[in-house]
Amino acid sequence: MLENNVKLFRTSQNLTQEQLSKKVNCTRQTINSIEKNRYNPSLELALVIARVLECDVNELFKLKKS
Repeated sequence: MLENNVKLFRTSQNLTQEQLSKKVNCTRQTINSIEKNRYNPSLELALVIARVLECDVNELFKLKKS
């Protein structure tokens, strides 16, 4: 299972879910689901989110330790 820091990075840049979704070309609901760990984004979407949030994809997503 993945853990993510999308909300942390998004809010640190004062972006709403809607604003981020428009920048990465997905729905606000998708961003919401990612932040709540209900949806794991594709590799491509994860990389785009990292680029928009100006961080490394490894800072955003990591495997949860069992």
